[in-house]
Amino acid sequence: MFGVTFGNDEEDALRHAVDALVTIISAKIADGDPVPTPSRHKPGQRTVTLPPLEATKVTIYVEMRRQGVTKAELARRLGQDPKQVDRLLDVLHASRHDQLDKALAALGKRIEIVVRDAA
Repeated sequence: MFGVTFGNDEEDALRHAVDALVTIISAKIADGDPVPTPSRHKPGQRTVTLPPLEATKVTIYVEMRRQGVTKAELARRLGQDPKQVDRLLDVLHASRHDQLDKALAALGKRIEIVVRDAA
């Protein structure tokens, strides 16, 4: 996966990098392609991470693929219309955390939140 970003300074470029990462992942999911796992970074290399909401959506998508669960099957498990599952997997759509939690539970998973000191 390859992306390009820009900015007035390094911090600005890193903020734009998060947007680029979300856009690339959104396209992968829309195309039904696998989302690559993050690569290891080299010491001193600056990195970005997905925001929690987007990371949760990616986790649901990756787990669906791993288990062979289709959107229609997840919708059935959730008692929802498949269009709702489309929105649930759309990293650009602001889904509610309770919806994400239910989707993960339908896949036999649960959310755990860990808070750490800022680096």
